Amino acid sequence: MTLVHVLVVLLLLLCAAVVLFIRQRNIQEWLFSYLKQDWRAPVPPGTTKHVMFCFVDHYEPMWKQPDYATECRRVARWRQEYPALCDQFRDADGRGPIHSFFYPEEEYRPEHLDALVEICRMGYGEIEIHLHHDKDTEAGLREKLRRFTRILVDRHDALPVDPVTKQPRWGFIHGNWALDNSHPHGFGCGVNNELIVLREEGCYVDYTFPASPDPCQTSTINKIYYAKDDPERCKSHDTGMRVKAGGKPWGDLMLIQGPLGFKWNDRKFGIIPRIENSDIRTSCPPTPDRVDAWIETGIHVEGKPEWIFVKIHTHGTQERDMDTLLGEPMRRCYEHLHAKYNDGREWKLHHVSAREMYNIVKAAEQGLPGEPGQYRDLVIPRPGYRPMPAGN
Repeated sequence: MTLVHVLVVLLLLLCAAVVLFIRQRNIQEWLFSYLKQDWRAPVPPGTTKHVMFCFVDHYEPMWKQPDYATECRRVARWRQEYPALCDQFRDADGRGPIHSFFYPEEEYRPEHLDALVEICRMGYGEIEIHLHHDKDTEAGLREKLRRFTRILVDRHDALPVDPVTKQPRWGFIHGNWALDNSHPHGFGCGVNNELIVLREEGCYVDYTFPASPDPCQTSTINKIYYAKDDPERCKSHDTGMRVKAGGKPWGDLMLIQGPLGFKWNDRKFGIIPRIENSDIRTSCPPTPDRVDAWIETGIHVEGKPEWIFVKIHTHGTQERDMDTLLGEPMRRCYEHLHAKYNDGREWKLHHVSAREMYNIVKAAEQGLPGEPGQYRDLVIPRPGYRPMPAGN
């Protein structure tokens, strides 16, 4: 065999490995969108760029069904350690980091929510809705959402209430990524008109994505957009209409996505870049190069590229990751954010909750002027998180 033959064989093997990697990681679902890079837009020279930084948490104290004492230790550690991490930093508005706890309906314990409400009352967090369900029905989904959101309002004062309809308002992350029955094997949902149900029950925004390498990942990436439900089919949110400055709401639900792409400086076997899906774990810590990549992705409301929205996510109760989330790696992440993206001239940093990020998106959509931080409560107000009477 000649050298040419050897090189051809090696090239074919490399191509086969790349194809296998793409299929194993379901990259074919979004690769074309990534190659188009159609979410990008230049920022006019001399314009101050504002970074809205949001950390959402699939917060599951009952992860892997531990004993009750383990559940309590998980929650207690956040209550004890998270405030000290936040107190070290202040953004352009004088605010510290704020965590958005998306709490699962099926894991409700009042004592766990009471501990999180205490964190929120001190200004370190907010609470939203997370849900794992399977082979569900529209009626079953509505019952779960109504019951749980009323508990969060009546027992914990943890969700805002529409002043006219008296309906709780909330953001959402779907368990197992299977929003709108989107898993190709029908796992983890069962409701094809889920976007409609969510909207009608008080949801105003979804934060589920990115989900890659899960097959529920949408072909739409790195965008803030509206999706319109088709009750006759699943995964209606795979595509939609971008939120635009000067535009109008459309469809059934807004989706705010986090950055999705490739880690060009982190390659498998030194060749194939790993997926950057804005997930924070001990195995993929929030390093400065990742922070830079999230911001460089430039997710924005169309027509307002100087307002950059960065949404990262985690599963914050898993012991293997809490040292990263509450310790030195996250502290270094915030140090880098504040040092590089909060000089007050070229960059201004704004720590925001999921609710606040949505409100600022709506401000951009409405074409409102000035600093984005002033619009944190524009549409959806902050809940009171008031101490509730004993026995309530």
